[in-house]
This record gives sequence, structure tokens and C-alpha cells, in this order.
Amino acid sequence: MSTIVVVTLGGILLIAALGFMGRRSPDRDLAEWTVGGHNFGTTTTWLLQAGEVFTTFTFLGTAGLVVSGGAASFYSMPYVPLGYIAMYFIGPKIWRLARARGHLTQADFLQDVYNSRFLGILVAVAGVVFLLPYLQLQITGLGLIVELVTGNGSLGNWSMVIAFVLWSGLRGVATTAYFKDVLMILMLFVVRVSVPIHYTGGFTNVFHTVQEQMPQMLSVHGTGEYGIPWYVSNMAISAIGCAFITMPNDWPPVLSARSSTVLRRNYLFLPFYNTLIVMPLVVGYVALVVLGTGADPDSSLLTLASGVFPGWLMGVLTVAGIATAMVPSASLLIATGTLVSRNLIRARTEKAQFATTQVTVVVATAAALGLAVAMQDLLANLLLLTSSGMDQLAPAIAAALLLRRRIAASSILAGALTGLALVIGYTFWWHLPWAISEGIIGLAANIAVVALCEAFRRVRTGQRAPVRSEEERELLRA
Repeated sequence: MSTIVVVTLGGILLIAALGFMGRRSPDRDLAEWTVGGHNFGTTTTWLLQAGEVFTTFTFLGTAGLVVSGGAASFYSMPYVPLGYIAMYFIGPKIWRLARARGHLTQADFLQDVYNSRFLGILVAVAGVVFLLPYLQLQITGLGLIVELVTGNGSLGNWSMVIAFVLWSGLRGVATTAYFKDVLMILMLFVVRVSVPIHYTGGFTNVFHTVQEQMPQMLSVHGTGEYGIPWYVSNMAISAIGCAFITMPNDWPPVLSARSSTVLRRNYLFLPFYNTLIVMPLVVGYVALVVLGTGADPDSSLLTLASGVFPGWLMGVLTVAGIATAMVPSASLLIATGTLVSRNLIRARTEKAQFATTQVTVVVATAAALGLAVAMQDLLANLLLLTSSGMDQLAPAIAAALLLRRRIAASSILAGALTGLALVIGYTFWWHLPWAISEGIIGLAANIAVVALCEAFRRVRTGQRAPVRSEEERELLRA
């Protein structure tokens, strides 16, 4: 057995062990399992939220996006800081209202605010459906990392199974997040320094070579596949999703904070964390010079590193990549399980909710593993819907937090369904005149339909929307 294989398998087992060590026993309280009992401090909450930014897609896909689209890949740098500026004000509002009313999920929050059981079910169903391909992406990425580094396809499949057998709640995720972030930052820095020096003689030489050989890859231009409309629209829809926390797996890290002050401290410093994404971006430009535009985008970072690092260090890099899959996937499983037990099946007792959540975790893991091993391309189109589809909840969340008067649940539902229908249609059947995000089209129509439905409702009833209660206004006050 090679050194790389030994280090890789040892790293998978270490990450799993850290997850189990981090659990609090007995762990039969769903609030404890899902949001850590609302008791995490600044550092732990910071790492949990940062972990949602750096996933296996970021680890492999960011460098790959440079190979495919050049400078258009830099859309991934500004949207997170832009989103966190908004979250500085929005995050504490969500935390206060959710904490006061016992919310554990995004669906809990929207069902309560709009007093609509149907809206809660719709949000929960959308969350479960759209998180499954995202979970599959993480699992597939993990297997791809192991297969590329070891050259053993069966080992890649087995590593996916070993890594995703069981997780131990948000406290287990928090423990592994410390390990994941330290190792990932260290290895990204090593790759960022050594790969350019080895292949091109230095950091600046990379861009000089690109400027001479393929200058078009250093700018965003035109209306093509990775043109200006694509760049702006994808940056905008990503920033909106981040700002209004539209992904259900982002809610447990927010709700786990012990106070709204903890969240505000995090949002001051989290944008600095996102600057680390420049490291795989630089490696992507090295891949352009060394491997060419025809290289496999997803494997470019590992291919370059394998030509520089000894076996044991490649093993450590592999473990870092695996951690970027395992930790976010655990958050995805927690969010999925809680949505099912709280908002779909609605188990009546705390014990039944906890048992349902655990069963759902196993079922969701098995489903994603089966798809990742047997049919890797089956959910490729559905994956495109994940971010754009969930972002159709942004108007509902924004109206719940920022408007003085209530908007009817029927108006919110009409807008969300319209936006989602457009996103699905443009993803699978229709063609846009420019390469832009389907989510932006859906969101524009979504907001228009909400406004029209609400105006019609008020004209028909002759009544203005009710003002929020003093208690709710106090909880939502910035």
C-alpha cells in the first residue's frame, strides 16, 4: 500500500473520529444536535460559517473555472464580502426572532412569520430536493480527489462510503471544522507558493506568460459563455443568496450562536477569509500555462501538485481536500434531516423528532452515495438549480425582516412558484439570449409577481396589510 493511500485513509478516519469526539452525550435533544443548543461562541460560529464557503467545489472547482473561463472565475471573490455586509444587519434579526420562537430551520422561520403551513412545507420540500444534488457534489468530489491522487477508482468509491456513514450533530461538525480550516489554509498556501515556482519560476511569471500567450483569459468581455452578463449576474445572484441566507444548510451555523453580538463580530472578519480563494485562482492560471485550455478543469490543481509534492505531502493535500467535502456535507445532512423531522413528517415528541432526523440522515446519505457511485451525471442539470432555485426564497426572507407591514403568504407563494418555474424552464428547455444566471430572471419575475399580487389583494379587500406586532418589531429591530 502506497504512502498516499495510507495517509489518505488515515485522514478520513481521523476526521470521522474528530466528529464523534465532538458530540455531547447523551445527544437526544434535537436543538442540541441541530444548532448546538444555541451556545456557540465567536470562534466556533466563525468556523462553521466559513466552512460553508470553502467546500470541495471551491477546492477543486475554483482552479477549474479559471481553466474554463479565465478572469470570469473571479466573480467568486466579491460576492461573499458583499453578502456579509448585508448579513451584518440581517443575521442578528433572524437569530433574535428564531431564538425567541424556537425555530431550528429555515422552513420553521418562514412558516411562522407568514402563518402558512403550506409555505413551510414548500420551503422544506425545496430544501430537501435542492440539497441532495449539492450533497452528491461533495461526495463525488471526495471520490474524485482520492481517485485522482491514488489512481485507484475503487478506492475512491470506498472512501466515499467510509467518509459518509454517520455524523454526530453540529458539535461534531464544529470539532472537525477546526481541523479542516487549519489544514486547508496551510495546504492552499503551500500549493500557492510551490506550484507557480516549480512550473513558471514565480508568481508574477504566471501572469506574464498568460498575457503573452492568451491575453483574453485575463479580462471579462463580450456576451459569450463567460462574458460580462454571466459575470455580473452570477455575482449578483450569489451575493443575494448569501445576504438573505437562502440555502437551508446555512441556517444551523447562524442559529447556533449564543448571541447576536457573536454573529456581528463574525461578519466583520469573515470577508477576510474569502480572500483565500485567490490561492486556487492563481493555481488555475498555472494550469492554463502548463496544461492548456483543453485540460480537465476539476483535476487541474491535483495534477499540478502531483508533479511537485512527494507522496506523503500529496496524502496530506488529499486529506485537506477530503475535509472540504466531509465537513460541509455534514452540515447538509443536518439541515436535510431537521427539515424532514420538523417540517414534513412533523414528529410529535422530541424523541420521535430526533429519531426521524437520524433515519433521514442515513437515507439521504445512502441516496447521494448511490447516485455518486452509480450515476454521477444524473443530477448535473438539477445541480444548476440549487443556488438559483433556493434564491427564489430571498423576497420572502427580505419581506419578513425588512418591511413594516406584513405581506400575505399567498403573494409570497405566487412569486416563489413563478420564479422557480422560470429557473427550471431556462435550465432544462428554454434558451436565454445571453449567458446569464437563470436565477436573476426568476428573481425579477418573482418580485414583480409578489408586488402585483399584493397590490391586487389590497385593492380587492380594500384593506392595507396589517402592521407587525410590537413584540415582533422589537425582535427585528437592528
